[in-house]
Amino acid sequence: MAKYDYDMICIGSGPAGQRAAVQGAKLGKRMAIIEQEQVVGGVCLHTGTIPSKTFREAVLTFGKGGRRASDMRRRTGDMNGADHGKITASKLFERVGTIVEREEQVQDAQLGRNNVDVIVGTAAFEGPHELVITSSNGQRRATAKNVMIAVGTTPATPSETKLDGKHILTSDEIFALEELPHSMVIIGCGVIGIEYASMFALMGVSVTVVDGRERPLEFLDREIMDELVHQMRDSRVVFRLGEKVEGVEVRETSRGRVIVSLESGKRLVADLALVCAGRAGSTGSLNLDAAGLEADERGRLTVDKCYRTNKKHIFAGGDVIGFPSLAATSSEQGRLAACNAFGIEVGPMPNNFPVGIYSIPEISMVGEAEHELTAKKIPYEVGIARFREIARGQILGDDTGLLKLIFHREDHSLLGAHTIGTGATELIHIGQCVMGLGGGLDYFLETVFNYPTLAECYKVAALDAYNKLSL
Repeated sequence: MAKYDYDMICIGSGPAGQRAAVQGAKLGKRMAIIEQEQVVGGVCLHTGTIPSKTFREAVLTFGKGGRRASDMRRRTGDMNGADHGKITASKLFERVGTIVEREEQVQDAQLGRNNVDVIVGTAAFEGPHELVITSSNGQRRATAKNVMIAVGTTPATPSETKLDGKHILTSDEIFALEELPHSMVIIGCGVIGIEYASMFALMGVSVTVVDGRERPLEFLDREIMDELVHQMRDSRVVFRLGEKVEGVEVRETSRGRVIVSLESGKRLVADLALVCAGRAGSTGSLNLDAAGLEADERGRLTVDKCYRTNKKHIFAGGDVIGFPSLAATSSEQGRLAACNAFGIEVGPMPNNFPVGIYSIPEISMVGEAEHELTAKKIPYEVGIARFREIARGQILGDDTGLLKLIFHREDHSLLGAHTIGTGATELIHIGQCVMGLGGGLDYFLETVFNYPTLAECYKVAALDAYNKLSL
């Protein structure tokens, strides 16, 4: 019987790798994580989820009309009402660094408590069970009975775009900005592009979003997405949809330093171009051939329902396996992969997981959207509650938010919940729970919610649907 250094090695310390390592340790297995950076957390902690969401809170606090804008003006020495140029990038990013550092400590302590070995270096396969780890201290080898690939992704860069890290950059470099631009072009209207577009617009930056698709975030409910686009346009975001980028160049002009040329012949001039053209799996340095694996054209790996690759002992999870590429689902994928590796029976991840878009305003959804149900010819009815009709919405000053519930016309089960506005990513969990437990319209009609809360939206939306069904 072969002997290995570890029962499982996880390559990458983001949500999937970390959760797999801790789960394995809880089962009494010898676990290790290989992380190329000096600190754990991966893209999620250092350039992705945590920094961007922390930045969002700073923008909400100090942006135009922010709850504590006057505090920021005092800090920046402008007592007469600063414009966005007085609120420096360093002030906004200061909070980001603090939160990231704290999370590093929390995650490092968790791995330590569970006796997970953390090996710093870049991993590459030398065989199906053997890895070589390269660091500034040289090379070492480690073997494992099982391997979990959780290397995450890096920004994809179109061939017509040449990054310089200063005027043309990706979301990975955004927190290195020394000052806020007066204008920017965001190339790509996926989740990252939409989130940053709304954040910078609230700071008074002139934002233009360009994408070859006709609609942003096509997987979202169209009514909710239309409302987000409407509110972003109110913040003076310009959308150039159905437009493909032909080239991007840096050139000093009176109107800005970056010129974005579109195939239609239009030219956009701005201080900064932020490229959000999707992400690719960080598998290029893994030497996958040595393990008998192959990635697709975007560096992603294919797995089965147990998160196994075509090699029974090699698992993968997180962004490197593609959709849904959420921190929450990545973490669960890591846990399930470790359980499957060590023979622990677990069910598949539930289909009804929530999706959160941390734009301003934020969006969240669970279940199916109207256009999906229509395509499947499933009969349904919709109930809507608007925050301006809810006492809590009035208190919060949010008169544009809404909750939309979709019920089956015949059995009245909850098919989908979609919301936009303050606390949307928290509010959605009520719908998720009801859906997961097989509830529907009757539950919302009969239950009692605290008053005044945004949760009351569920009662109002249910009554709206009930009235329509009664007709």
